Amino acid sequence: MTKADLVDDIATRTGLTKKDVADTVDVFLGAIKKALVEGKHIEIRGFGTFKVRQRKARVARNPKNPGQPVQVPQRRVPVFKVSKQLKDLVAGV
Repeated sequence: MTKADLVDDIATRTGLTKKDVADTVDVFLGAIKKALVEGKHIEIRGFGTFKVRQRKARVARNPKNPGQPVQVPQRRVPVFKVSKQLKDLVAGV
């Protein structure tokens, strides 16, 4: 499902215009992005949690020159943890 499909689905269900729904979805996603950039956690009950985790520096292998070590610096990465409720719903429990 793409963002456009999501906007179409919400507009159909609510009777709002696609433009209004698209603006709302954009604001919602922007708020999540802003919070993650600031290092905050976002918890949406029944859906999941967005977090930022710190990955340690490590030595990896260069795929172009097999065996040649490459230093990968530490970095922050966004992660998503699914709620138990959503996990059970998808599993059909």
